[in-house]
Amino acid sequence: MTKYAKLILALVNQSKEHLTAEQLFLELKKTEPKVVQATVYNNLNTLCQEGLIRRLSIEGSPDRYDKIQKHDHLICKMCGALSDITFDDMTRDLEKQLKEEILSYDLKVFYLCPKCRKKK
Repeated sequence: MTKYAKLILALVNQSKEHLTAEQLFLELKKTEPKVVQATVYNNLNTLCQEGLIRRLSIEGSPDRYDKIQKHDHLICKMCGALSDITFDDMTRDLEKQLKEEILSYDLKVFYLCPKCRKKK
């Protein structure tokens, strides 16, 4: 694993937020001033392909990156706020319904966050 890949992996795993590639680039630039955006994107793609981080794609927003520890996501339909939530593991139920083994699933629950509910 490259030096930059290790640093990016550490940033993703230590973050309590779901950082975009741009945010990761700016954070990495603080300690590695010579890093370029292409390096960050290439390493993010490699880390995703190797299953060390996961990419969160949400329509209308830039991709965000997250640790691979099992959890799901709440997404506010109005402001796009993204937060973690943990449900019971549904793997067995899904496999029973499909009658097939599944590798993984990514559950995104859309709702209105408390701030947006107040505005409405």
